[in-house]
Amino acid sequence: MVATLIALVLGAALGLLFARVRFPGSSVLEAFLMLPLVLPPTVIGYGILVAMGRRSVLGAWLREHFDYTIIFSWHGAVVASALVALPLVLKSASAAFAGVDRTMEAAARTLRQSPWSVFVRVTLPLAWPGILAGTLLAFARAMGEFGASLMVAGSIPHQTQTLSMAIYDAVQAGQDETALVLVIVTSLLSVAVLVASNRFFSLR
Repeated sequence: MVATLIALVLGAALGLLFARVRFPGSSVLEAFLMLPLVLPPTVIGYGILVAMGRRSVLGAWLREHFDYTIIFSWHGAVVASALVALPLVLKSASAAFAGVDRTMEAAARTLRQSPWSVFVRVTLPLAWPGILAGTLLAFARAMGEFGASLMVAGSIPHQTQTLSMAIYDAVQAGQDETALVLVIVTSLLSVAVLVASNRFFSLR
């Protein structure tokens, strides 16, 4: 859930940026942010280790000043899941903001509404169905994340173990009944999320 919220906030902000502002290199930056959709999750996990691991500049600084490391903590699983889920929100939000009727925003401005008021009262409500649809897909993606989270956070029961890791560990331990229950729960949640997402996409 935390990973989905992070992906929602960052994805919506970036989607608005790419939908409304064109600047040199914007297409390259957008393509870079979309990479988690096509890269193996292990590549994402390795990137997090390089950027925030104990031997990195940031990781060493955090460890020295705050005695904190993201490695083998639930924060690492959140970061990994948020990164792989971010492109789904970003793409949906960008399309949603691009599809907002600009004449309605212009009409609101003629009523002496501030830019923030126009965004909150006009732009965001019109784009919200598309943003929410992407967020639901991001939730499903984050829920199923395995490779990147395993590399960064490990699979520590009751600490960093995600649902997908729990299924894998149950199979490895020969606990077939537990694995089956978890698979059924995951499948039902995924179907529910996809149905809801499709309904919100149809409202765009």
